[in-house]
Amino acid sequence: MSAAVPLAARETLENMLGHLGFAFSLEEEKRGEDQVLHVRMQNPSRLIGREGEVLDDLQFLLNRMLARGEEPAPRVIVDVENFRREQEAALLEEIRVLVDRVRTGGETVELPPMNGYERRIIHQAFKDDPQVETVSPEGPARLKRIRIRPRRPGKS
Repeated sequence: MSAAVPLAARETLENMLGHLGFAFSLEEEKRGEDQVLHVRMQNPSRLIGREGEVLDDLQFLLNRMLARGEEPAPRVIVDVENFRREQEAALLEEIRVLVDRVRTGGETVELPPMNGYERRIIHQAFKDDPQVETVSPEGPARLKRIRIRPRRPGKS
């Protein structure tokens, strides 16, 4: 049944973008547990929006639509003309500076509010770091602040 889920993601995104009047092509990639749908188009800024807001909303809506089925759906990442890949690299570069500050100074750093996609990138990048840990607050809010703090002794 897992082969049908990625097909549903692709078909759903194709329908969404087609109804919105976009001319595009889609490429698929498997990245760990995630499925990445790369959108190729002439004017990507219309779909990305200012600072990626439209793309974030599109990805959130697509994942919500896929999650309403009976079977758990894999997370789908929507990328437009490698915007997500570049955004991810810039985010991690910025966060590494703050992580180094936590390592050397021992102080906890709180990041600005981030969506679930950005938080997941940060948590994944530092999950095995022996010196620091990343913590997000519980709750249903879409935007949350991650705290980066020294890893407590005995936690791995």
